Amino acid sequence: MKKLIALSLSTLLASFTLVTASCLASPLQENIDAIVKDKQAEIGVVIEGFDTHQRAGFNENTRFPMQSVFKFPVALAVLDQVDKGKINLDETLLLKPSDLLPNTHSPLREKYADKNAAVSIREILQETVVASDNNGCDILLRLIGGPQAVDRYVKSLGISDMQIAVNEQEMHTAKDAQHKNWATPAATTRLLRLFHDGKLLKPDSQEFLWAAMRDSVTAPGRLRSPLPAGTHLIHKTGTSDYSPKDGSTVNDVGIILLPDGNPVFVSVLISGSKMSMMDTEKIIASLSGVAWDHFSQEKPGLSIRKTGRQLRELIGFENR
Repeated sequence: MKKLIALSLSTLLASFTLVTASCLASPLQENIDAIVKDKQAEIGVVIEGFDTHQRAGFNENTRFPMQSVFKFPVALAVLDQVDKGKINLDETLLLKPSDLLPNTHSPLREKYADKNAAVSIREILQETVVASDNNGCDILLRLIGGPQAVDRYVKSLGISDMQIAVNEQEMHTAKDAQHKNWATPAATTRLLRLFHDGKLLKPDSQEFLWAAMRDSVTAPGRLRSPLPAGTHLIHKTGTSDYSPKDGSTVNDVGIILLPDGNPVFVSVLISGSKMSMMDTEKIIASLSGVAWDHFSQEKPGLSIRKTGRQLRELIGFENR
């Protein structure tokens, strides 16, 4: 009899948990569906709370080009080598003008143009993550064994639905090459969660990358745009050039920290967008807004319900 009662209580508790999770996920799913409906783009989304049952998505197992989002696993792979004692962040590399290619986004090139310079790996990694420096990314890739080394690292984590096959120079040389670095929204979300949970890096490396992704200066009109001032967002963006044939790729994946310290994981990958950059970024901002709205709506002192409705309607949203 005691066993039957214990079993019944266990079953009841499990059912309650599932019902609670379902109630949380349902309105979130409705909001996601409303935002992505009838857009001139292919959109992939995962929004997931601290509890993995609090999850909703769209095309979450579809492959999307990563663009500069791939610098997140690149940074993880570099810091994994640091943690294993194979690389020292304070070691300097001699950068020559030939290492800093023209016609690509590169604050490092602007800083060290036309001269040889001894630059620490720490600075190169910092610029690669914070400012999405393309030359810095390729320098780091050469240091650790190329894109294939990053791909092996990702696969070693049990993430199979992500591929790293080419560097930034290759993506700029051959447009089709950008499709060789791909991921599903589900995969980027799993990687974000592993990173957040401290399962990938030693504390010093974790702190370094966390701060760099928090201080990212790229694309403020995406995930960051609707969040209250002071909210911690740890993220990486990615963007392609626009072409009349293929449209553009516009991505942002990250971790939003709620006022109580709990994380919300948001991965938005958009490809083939025939809309303007501003309108495409509004989709990401709107999804970030409903994620914040959904998981923060019971927090006192936050005026978010109205913001969430405005974002869902995609009307009058201003990039900040």
